[in-house]
Amino acid sequence: MARETLTVIDDRTGERYTLPITENTIAAADLRQIKLSPERGGLISYDPALRNTAICRSAISFVHGRTGVLRYRGYAIEELAERATYLEVAYLILEGELPTATQLGDWRDAVNSHSTVHEFVTRFVEAFRYDAHPMGTLVSTVAALSTFYPESVLVDEPQFRREQVVRLIGQVPTLAAFAHRKRNGLPFVYPDRELSYMGNFLSMMFRMTELQYEPDPIAERALDVLFILHADHEQACSTTTLRGVGSARTDPYSATAAAAAALYGRFHEEAYEAVLDMLEGIGDPARAAQYVHWARDAGAEPPGFGHRVYRTYDPRARILRDLATKVVAARGGSRLFETALALEEAAAKDEYFLERGYHPTVDFYEAIVYQALGFPTEMFPVLFAIPRFVGWAAQWEEMMRDPEQSTYRPRQIYVGVPARPYVSMDDRG
Repeated sequence: MARETLTVIDDRTGERYTLPITENTIAAADLRQIKLSPERGGLISYDPALRNTAICRSAISFVHGRTGVLRYRGYAIEELAERATYLEVAYLILEGELPTATQLGDWRDAVNSHSTVHEFVTRFVEAFRYDAHPMGTLVSTVAALSTFYPESVLVDEPQFRREQVVRLIGQVPTLAAFAHRKRNGLPFVYPDRELSYMGNFLSMMFRMTELQYEPDPIAERALDVLFILHADHEQACSTTTLRGVGSARTDPYSATAAAAAALYGRFHEEAYEAVLDMLEGIGDPARAAQYVHWARDAGAEPPGFGHRVYRTYDPRARILRDLATKVVAARGGSRLFETALALEEAAAKDEYFLERGYHPTVDFYEAIVYQALGFPTEMFPVLFAIPRFVGWAAQWEEMMRDPEQSTYRPRQIYVGVPARPYVSMDDRG
């Protein structure tokens, strides 16, 4: 096989350089040899927001934005969402293969055994202000777990790493539900190991006076699908944050808390509410075409349309549209959902939307599903985060095993004031 290379001619010096191409990439370090003189440093690349820079080699998830493809460990998201449960997918993401029946049973038992949090963690949640946002509470309590499990700092020991990962997957739904109950002045509901992973989460969220909580099977399955869709998504902002923090050999609780904090940023926080506000503002399916015309004339990008990666239809949005149909029908219908369908139909016929790749994103129908299931809007980003903890944990563990990785230390281009002498107080101004 012919060796792939890139030939670079430095017009400043006339020097010619040959850079190897591997997996359609060049190594940034190979640019260092391109310099004006031995005394000066070599070239570095400038890539704000890392939009065209690979920071790692990963075998976990694959996204192809131009064709609308998302795969976990080689499996299409459409097949996993249709046929698997979230715990199956979590095992797949962590172990690389789908579990056998025996492996799934052992895995489920291991996760369930770690679903109860330390009583002092409960007191920590109780100490938050009465109106604390559940996402802020979740970020803080996950970070605090590192103080309850000091062995988590032994990141070079595989058995300790795996124990913390299982504990995260077991306890994060509990912490999320506690954050919701705290905000709403409700007593905490402790895990019920007789229920499924999703049934247990629904119980901790919504159980009131029932002696035995019986989860709605439609809600259980809907959460399974929703969690599968969010388990991992390549090097998103939150995952890159996790890798940056984790590169210092940081424990998984601190690293995943940092990732959750990145997910808590305003783009995710506002996405869901913006979609609901838009649909409520349109008010009626008959006005959807009018809204599309307004967006075109205003040059606007409506909430829930247009993804930074997908230039075609987000595969997760298509799955969620079908899921929303089932959930809404079971709840007696929704004017909001009818408006969403009409808006998508009108947008699909408009050249402004088509030319810019403005197709529904995962937020568009997801907000409707969460609302139909009875979740308050402040829980939407939390529901996004819970399943992503398995992806973050897998990315963290993959990084711990990767010999190419070291503490992150990107370069910068200094544009400040050049060297100057200190000015005494009397001479300033």
